[in-house]
Amino acid sequence: MVQAWTSTAAAETGRRIRRLRGERGLSLSELARRAGIGKATLSGLETGSRNPTAETLYAIAAQLGVPLATLLSTASDSPPVIEGDAVTATLLQVFEDGGVSTELYRLLIRPGPVQTSPAHAPGVVEYLTVFTGTAQVGPAGAELVVPAGGHASWTSDGPHTYAALGGTPVEASLLIRHPLTGPRPADRG
Repeated sequence: MVQAWTSTAAAETGRRIRRLRGERGLSLSELARRAGIGKATLSGLETGSRNPTAETLYAIAAQLGVPLATLLSTASDSPPVIEGDAVTATLLQVFEDGGVSTELYRLLIRPGPVQTSPAHAPGVVEYLTVFTGTAQVGPAGAELVVPAGGHASWTSDGPHTYAALGGTPVEASLLIRHPLTGPRPADRG
């Protein structure tokens, strides 16, 4: 479920996905297959009739070769918020420097479920700083434990997980750095 999505934001995100899919010459079926999601799910996202999960958006963005922020709508006055199995992420800023696009998120990792994020494009690196709680994050099978006040980074071109340890929510910041090879988040039109 995506939090704070309006019909306008969902429709704008859908238009962006459809435009990028078309620019890459991908059919709806082919993008759905590559992203590991149902064709009906992708169709619903493109028409704005379905709200995506963080996992679904990341899978689509990876197959389109763009940062997640490229897909997110900024149609409202509040920042885009996406929710996954364990994580609520609020996009705070997108900036570019030296051929890299950086997304800055405020992250809340809820205790209980483990969230698995699909692989991002090659060269994508994530940097997590934990403010409260203890997180277990990183490449699936090689996760790192990060206590309050700590930080970690990992290459996220494979499946990676987020979990809160000890029954306490984790509040953190997450930087995701993408090499710029495709459309830039600043040019999301």
